[in-house]
Amino acid sequence: MQRRSSFLAVVATIAATNAVAAQFTYVNERFGTVCTFPDEVFTDRQPEPENGDGQEWLSADGASLICSGILNTDDDTPKGFVAAEKASKEPGYRITYSKAGKDWAVLSGLKDGKIFYERRLFGKDGVIRTVWIEYPPAVKSKYDRLVAAIAGSLKAH
Repeated sequence: MQRRSSFLAVVATIAATNAVAAQFTYVNERFGTVCTFPDEVFTDRQPEPENGDGQEWLSADGASLICSGILNTDDDTPKGFVAAEKASKEPGYRITYSKAGKDWAVLSGLKDGKIFYERRLFGKDGVIRTVWIEYPPAVKSKYDRLVAAIAGSLKAH
């Protein structure tokens, strides 16, 4: 009997290991923005905006994800972007973490009672590519585990 229990435990472990979240990769045609995320979490794809700049997905628990691009018409830099956002006086918006590199910037904080995480890539092609994830504080532990992988998947096509 103990042998059978051990066997079942091994089978259950293998099944759990193989039950990895299915990944979906979105490619924006207009700006070539690419990001990958678990499509069983962000299940509700919103209509694409008329300008074709990106896409938004919603989850059943109140989270959202936006993958988009914009033209860098103001020649913004990662450090300039972070400084401007930190200086923002927008009500309900507070940055708790920020970092900028040569061609990227990261912000996180609170916006209108939700936690947000934003990563921007400043391309040599004049495009800023962005992934924005926000979620209610009640599901923080779930999304904190997902944010790094989703943000890390942001790239140019």
